[in-house]
Amino acid sequence: MSRHVERNEVLPLGEYESVREPFRARIIEEKKRRRVKLGDRVTVLFESHDTVLLQVQEMLRTERISRENAIAHEIETYNALLGGPDDLGATLMIEIEDNDERVRFMKAAKGLAGAVSLTIGSSVLKATIDPARDHADRSSAVVYLIFALDEAARATLGKIERRQIQQTEAIFRLAVDHPAYQATTDLPPETVASLAGETS
Repeated sequence: MSRHVERNEVLPLGEYESVREPFRARIIEEKKRRRVKLGDRVTVLFESHDTVLLQVQEMLRTERISRENAIAHEIETYNALLGGPDDLGATLMIEIEDNDERVRFMKAAKGLAGAVSLTIGSSVLKATIDPARDHADRSSAVVYLIFALDEAARATLGKIERRQIQQTEAIFRLAVDHPAYQATTDLPPETVASLAGETS
């Protein structure tokens, strides 16, 4: 199966309605495995084919989209969250309940997404973002990250998938090092298992 959502996977609105609840429940469980807290103010969700498919279907449902060119546009837009075949895509969310505090933090954390890194084995992968989605004066509350996997990172994930090594034999770590915010967290085993091999 392609990592990216194909047009023939997207259900018409009526058909989607009939399977929506079990489908959403399954993807919510998947998201739990792929969601990582990075300190007390940031959460990172590693996107997948199915999380993207859910977003496409929900957008079509909410906006009552049925025209083919509009459907194609939504598929293209959300597929971009995954990056290319050798990338891991993720959504960074700033989660601060108090609005004034959130606004202050977003201003102080300008450029935060560019300070995020993912370590897989011996590879330290710096996050990149679409410059068109960047703000000159603040961080966005939601930022889409791409981690370009190098050969060593792909090999490490492949070995985990094939059970040639144990997770404890390699480093899987998410970090942010910004003047306004620093945090580091090791990826939980269920997150590593979910990521392993998906780009192979």
